Amino acid sequence: MNASVAEPGTTLSRNEIKVEDVFEPQVLEKYDPDVVEYVLNARAAGLLGQHAYSIEEVRADPFKFAPPWSKDITGSERVVDGEVASGDGTKVPIRIYHPDPVRFGSGPYGLHLNFHGGGFVLGDLNTESTLCLSMRDGAGVVVIDVNYRHCPEAAWGKCIEDAWAALLWARESAASLQINPNSVSIGGISAGGHISIVLQHMARDAGIPLRICLASVPPSTDALLYKEYTESPFTSYHFFAHGPILPWARMKWFGALCFPAEKAAEARATLPDWWIAPLNSKNWTGLCDTFIRTAECDPLRDEGEAYALKLVEGGNKVTMKRYKGSPHTFMYFDWFKKKLEYDLDSVAALKQAHYPS
Repeated sequence: MNASVAEPGTTLSRNEIKVEDVFEPQVLEKYDPDVVEYVLNARAAGLLGQHAYSIEEVRADPFKFAPPWSKDITGSERVVDGEVASGDGTKVPIRIYHPDPVRFGSGPYGLHLNFHGGGFVLGDLNTESTLCLSMRDGAGVVVIDVNYRHCPEAAWGKCIEDAWAALLWARESAASLQINPNSVSIGGISAGGHISIVLQHMARDAGIPLRICLASVPPSTDALLYKEYTESPFTSYHFFAHGPILPWARMKWFGALCFPAEKAAEARATLPDWWIAPLNSKNWTGLCDTFIRTAECDPLRDEGEAYALKLVEGGNKVTMKRYKGSPHTFMYFDWFKKKLEYDLDSVAALKQAHYPS
């Protein structure tokens, strides 16, 4: 939520907030101390996750419920907003970031498509604006951020259709975008990571070359349809189910909005199974290079790594990295040393993919 939270190292009265009230002992052992302090400060400030509210309340006041890292960069140099038409004609907002020609020349540039996180329910073009700027300025690529449709206003699956439409449009618009249509990468965080790993299969099937897929903390199962967290076969899902960041209560809130009980059976019948659960894909060969990043203290850690191992078994080139002591949303924490490491890793991967020496 868009409120002030004291960063680690800041003296703050915690109003009786005790670490044992927030962290189970086994979970506390895994968390980086700076993140523990940040979580306690957030609780002391009275901040609750959006899942403590109804979706109507969240939609009624977007600013109030925006995460603290959300930044409106409208009007920034070499940043323009636009839209693309999805398969059903719906206009999908995008934001295009062009690199500095003084530093990187006049192009054609490599292109990276970004799909934000937010449980397929939350997020917009401000959510990951600073991450998009970092990738643009560090790697010298054009970045297109795609604000795909969210649940519950749109049926789950429209997010995939919108992302695919953006990929096709970008390649078709190569000349006006000053990009090389054969030097395209995709990536995203959490829900955006899920979209990205679905798209890498779709691109392979359509004969569209991708330089790399950067999928961070991606869900790869049908967990949004679970009735209880105990349905997951993965240890991390159980271990961190009651942690302070992305707890089961939040995932269940997302699930109810993406796959309402009365529509779940219909969704399973009409959508490709591997869209909902990419781990259920049948063909694991011929996929683009992939960089899977997971967080040690994330319920989704093990399923993200399981997806990476399936890629390896399929003979694909895969890099996998787990960030120690980090929770699901660590890459948004400007004060966190692992976030800086994450940004540098993103830039290095994009430079190697698009401009190999």
